[in-house]
Order: sequence, then structure tokens, then C-alpha cells
Amino acid sequence: MAVDYRGLVDDLEGEHRDLEQVLASLGPDDWERDSHAPGWKVRDQCAHLAYIDEVAAIGLRDVEAFKQSMAEQDGLKYLERNRARSHEDLLNWWREASSGLIRDARPVDPKARLPWYGPDMSASSYITARLMETWSHGLDIVDVVPAERPDTDRIRHVCMIGVQTRKFSYINRGLEPNDEPVFLDLTLPSGAHWTNGAPDAPSRITGPASHFCRVAAQRRHLADTALVVEGEAAQSWMDIAQTFAGPPGQGRKPGQFPGENEGDPS
Repeated sequence: MAVDYRGLVDDLEGEHRDLEQVLASLGPDDWERDSHAPGWKVRDQCAHLAYIDEVAAIGLRDVEAFKQSMAEQDGLKYLERNRARSHEDLLNWWREASSGLIRDARPVDPKARLPWYGPDMSASSYITARLMETWSHGLDIVDVVPAERPDTDRIRHVCMIGVQTRKFSYINRGLEPNDEPVFLDLTLPSGAHWTNGAPDAPSRITGPASHFCRVAAQRRHLADTALVVEGEAAQSWMDIAQTFAGPPGQGRKPGQFPGENEGDPS
């Protein structure tokens, strides 16, 4: 199925818009709250998004400049360097970085191959990854501050990247991938269904799409969701699912978000 690249960029901009409303509402104490990611405060979540959006925009504009920026990176030290920024400066940095990413993404050929930390990616995958990160790090923020950012049907893109990273989730842990078919029937916030795979697959995952995305992005433990997971292949996948690049994440512990398994958190 062809991807509507322009619509995808619009959806990323929509995620930026919703997160901007949250960030603009934060008080000084909110910016310094600890998030559920060990060692990361709310300010660090914002700094991460600003920094990576800047890097992604470079990749859209200039491949050689992107390679140079990769050579100059020093792990997560950018978080330390930006902890001296004021909250207002952090917010303005993220606003400029996110809007710059949208501006540079719009004229890109949807068929273009773009550089990233691992293998090159299609333009659609590139923007989908940025949407997933904006949503997931935004979730880290709204999980601990007195602000709401309800999920929208835009999380269907996160569902898709969750499916696309199934094999990676095994390989990333040194495991043999389980390629037994799994059928997904997930309910989006609007009530519409998002499905993937063959309905007669021996394993299946059903429930709120918001919950699937939280598990796949390692923002919730499966036990704290209302997902129904049937079959060994589906269970083993959900135990290790990881939508983001890098080494295996720590994820969340069961019981950190009690009550969410009774319904859709969005």
C-alpha cells in the first residue's frame, strides 16, 4: 500500500502541535520533574526531541553534513550540555527544531533514501520514526506533569512501526526471530479498527491501539494494559517489543501504571 507522505508530514506536525500545548503549559517545577526514564527529567525529554529533530533535519538537507554531525556526536552528553538552559530557552529550541524539521521534510521526494543512525531509511520511514519519538517522549512528559495530551488516530503510524520492528526486537537481544504469523486487531481512539496480518493466524493481539503502542515503545509493561495476547509468538514479541534504535531498553515495571489495564488511557 502506497504511503501518503504529505499526510504523514501533516500528522507529524499535528503531534508537534499537541505536544507544544503541553510544554507551553508547564510551570518551573514541572520541567524539573523526574520522568519514568531513569535519570531523565522532563527538561531532558524536551532537549532530546529538540536535538534529534535538528539532526534529522540535517539528514533531510545534506547527507555529508549529516555524516559529519554523526562523527562529532558524543553519546548523551548533549543532555548534560543543555541542562543549563532556561525552561523558556528549551521550549524555544524545541519549537525551532520541530518546525524546521517539518519545513525541510515537505519538499523531500517520498522515494528518497535518507541517512540515519543505522541503515538508510525511506523518507516515509524517516518521518514515521520522528512521529513515534515525538509521541513516545511526549508520553514520558504527560505521564508525570499535570497536563493531558489525548492520543489520536495518528498513533496508527506507531502501530505500523511496532509491527515493522518485530524482527529487530529479537535480533537486538541476540535472539532468533519468531516469524510465526501474528494477527493484530487494535481499536484506535476514534473507535476505528487497525488490523495487520491474516485473521486466521495462530497468534493474535487485540485491544486498544494506545496500549499496543505503549508496550511496543516500552512505555508500559504488558501487565498494565488491556491487551489480549494469544499464542506463544504474540507473547514472546510483546515481552521484548522495541520500536526505537539502540540497545535493549529497560522498559517499565508491572504495576507502575495501575488501573490502565481497565481501559484505554487516551
